[in-house]
Amino acid sequence: MSGRFQELDGSSRPAATTLHKHPVVLSPANLLRRMLDGRIQGARLSIRLPDGETLHFGEGDLRAEMLIHRRSVLRRILQDPEYELGETYMDGGWDPGQGGLRNLLRVLMSSFTEAPPHGLGRVILPLVKLVQEGNRIGRARRNVSHHYDLDESLFRTFLDDGMFYSCAYFEHEDMGLEEAQQAKCRHIMRKLQPKPGERILDIGSGWGGLAIYLAEHAGVEVDGLTLSREQLRVAEAEAARRGLSDRVRFHLRDYREHTGQYDRIVSVGMFEHVGEPNFPAFFGQVEALLAPHGVALLHTIGASNEAGPTNAWIREHIFPGGFIPSLSQISRVVERTGLMQTDVEVLRLHYAWTLAEWFRRFQQRRAEIAARMGERFCRMWEFYLAVSEGSFLWRDLVVFHIQLSHAHGAVPMTRDYLYCEPQQP
Repeated sequence: MSGRFQELDGSSRPAATTLHKHPVVLSPANLLRRMLDGRIQGARLSIRLPDGETLHFGEGDLRAEMLIHRRSVLRRILQDPEYELGETYMDGGWDPGQGGLRNLLRVLMSSFTEAPPHGLGRVILPLVKLVQEGNRIGRARRNVSHHYDLDESLFRTFLDDGMFYSCAYFEHEDMGLEEAQQAKCRHIMRKLQPKPGERILDIGSGWGGLAIYLAEHAGVEVDGLTLSREQLRVAEAEAARRGLSDRVRFHLRDYREHTGQYDRIVSVGMFEHVGEPNFPAFFGQVEALLAPHGVALLHTIGASNEAGPTNAWIREHIFPGGFIPSLSQISRVVERTGLMQTDVEVLRLHYAWTLAEWFRRFQQRRAEIAARMGERFCRMWEFYLAVSEGSFLWRDLVVFHIQLSHAHGAVPMTRDYLYCEPQQP
């Protein structure tokens, strides 16, 4: 949740104020009133406390409810909302009532805006980045394993048939998820402009869907890099099933360890795990591995405002070592290489719609997943999906498509080629 929740006293003790001569201690309920009064706009939020008292904030047709089961939960959330809202939900300390989890997060996240770090925060931020985002090769492998080496069957419960675990591309709002993921592949292929027989490097190849799509639709050879053994196993099996093992090869390898030269390079949903201290190494590798007249495309979650450290709850439970960059942070590093940015596109609500569909599918299979992985895991996963959707709807997260090349002539001089049917090999 928002950093502005931190306007409250950060200690575990109730805040005190010095009206007249004697300090007045505010109870957690009064602190909650102080925080939320006048802040909830266009919605009605009800919070039921453990003693049965219900607090009401705001007016509007959108309704959300939070049922707090233990007094300690309210104190924990008030002390550190950014971390404890998710942590106490995982622990079963509160539940969303009327309207469900997504509505509750919508009301909270749209009512509090994040502020960039200031004062002492600006001094210590570089040190925080080095500690949290250093991501040397061994640590990068451990970070990837933490999330992506979860059981394949979990991801099959909520992803599309092609197992694309990244933002889809909705050419119209009512597009289905399978269709939108295929549209994403088409859009990327048009930006890469591959020719039959060319070699493509897929940095962060995931479950193998994009590499297989490019081989089938563009007649190219693809090398995919992943640090996840589970994704490697699934991707290799799918390539073999489709008879593509001779043209699509996957490697358990860090991008910094790879060598060769490629006509096209693509990276989808991997750059968020690189960490800002490693941006020069990443783009240095792209520059070195890309042929003189080649084209590269980076697809990454980005911040439309000033970037900052990853939320502590997300960093601990979901994506250790992750960092969401701003466009200016990427551009500054690219400008110090021999690469040029030949096209930049900002995809805005596409990931919110993708996450909403993932959340819906996860809920359809929730009982099955809870029986296998436990209730605490389910609460963690649904909170992750819902708060991520909210970050694209109500905060500053977007997706950047950054096309790179060594020379102007590598791609057409107008963008018309992105919106016509690609030629089949």
